[in-house]
Amino acid sequence: MAWNEPGGNGNQHDPWGSGGRKPNRDSDKGDGQRPNQGPPDLDEALKKLQDKVTNIFGGGKGGNSGGTKPPSKFGSYGLTALVAVLVTAIWVASGFYLVDQAERGVVLRLGKYYETVTPGLHWNPPVIDSVTKVNVTRIRSFNQRATMLTRDENIVQVSISVQYVISNPKDYLLNVRGPERTLEYALDSSLRHEVGTTDLIQILTEGREILAQGVNKRLQAFMDYYGVGLTLETINIESTSAPDEVQSAFDDVIRAREDRERSINQARTYENSVLPDAEGRAARIREEALAYREAVTARAEGEANRFLALLKEYRQAPEVTRERLYIGAMQEMLSNTSKVLVDTQEGSNNMMYLPLDRLGSSTPNAAGSRQATASNSSTAASPNADYDLDQLTDRVIEQIRERQNSTTSIRREGR
Repeated sequence: MAWNEPGGNGNQHDPWGSGGRKPNRDSDKGDGQRPNQGPPDLDEALKKLQDKVTNIFGGGKGGNSGGTKPPSKFGSYGLTALVAVLVTAIWVASGFYLVDQAERGVVLRLGKYYETVTPGLHWNPPVIDSVTKVNVTRIRSFNQRATMLTRDENIVQVSISVQYVISNPKDYLLNVRGPERTLEYALDSSLRHEVGTTDLIQILTEGREILAQGVNKRLQAFMDYYGVGLTLETINIESTSAPDEVQSAFDDVIRAREDRERSINQARTYENSVLPDAEGRAARIREEALAYREAVTARAEGEANRFLALLKEYRQAPEVTRERLYIGAMQEMLSNTSKVLVDTQEGSNNMMYLPLDRLGSSTPNAAGSRQATASNSSTAASPNADYDLDQLTDRVIEQIRERQNSTTSIRREGR
């Protein structure tokens, strides 16, 4: 039989040494101690705890009679108030939260948008308000690959990557269900629209950048129209290729186009090296022509002015002007020839002086200093005498004047 089995008639032998008898409440001493006390009862422990709480809030035991004082009104509700205070403190403490610098908090009050909080420490009533933190600085990205038709009805495979950030946390959480999926669908629509309006050759070669710009502009317009709260950072066309079945043929076409571009670049390089030289020569020729034109024009104007001046002088003194013109013509003619003709008097034969010994050694610089010797019936001169051109001209003029004077005197005598 177990030591605590009911019906043991008080002969229960418990392991705590109670002496095999059931304690009697009547045998307790006045100081509350009982001999040979066994393990505490659970009901008694709870009762003692309740008595202590009651004493704290105004209750307690009686005087010498050992009776208990009836609990006050405050003591009856003390435990409830304590629990309420503890629950309230926990509720208030759970309302504090911290928003990081890279985040924004979207507050919903009873399920309705209330506000968007900035970084820092905030408090909102729990259960009533719910706060969702959204990172607005982290750059998100995803890749997409699709096969579609071009404007010239060819098939092309395009691989594209998109990077974006959350610019409006409220719109991101509340306007659209699944904003990332909406972005993927909008990207597919934008890409197909841009590829469908572009030829295959442009997509495979130099048209990738233009294609990316068109997709970026169109996709951002879709995002703004839907109010998703996303802003695109960059869109990269990672690769564009023809279907695998015809890839080799397209590679040949691309190589041929690259060869053509290389030839064009070489021709432009040669053009850039030749054109400046040709333009320089053309500019020099134009400048020379302009200078020649200015010189001819100035010379013609000078000749015209000189002629007008001579005409004016000729009208005032015809004989003198004619004589000076004759002398100038003779001087110009004699300075360019090695022969000198001297007409000494009227009716006489012209005398020509030809210096044969100096024809071979004469130079153009010495053309203005030709030497001549003239002899007449009244004056004998040595054939080897050297005369300066100016002296010779003066002698010619004197002889001409003497001849004119003699002719005039003869005519007067004949009359």
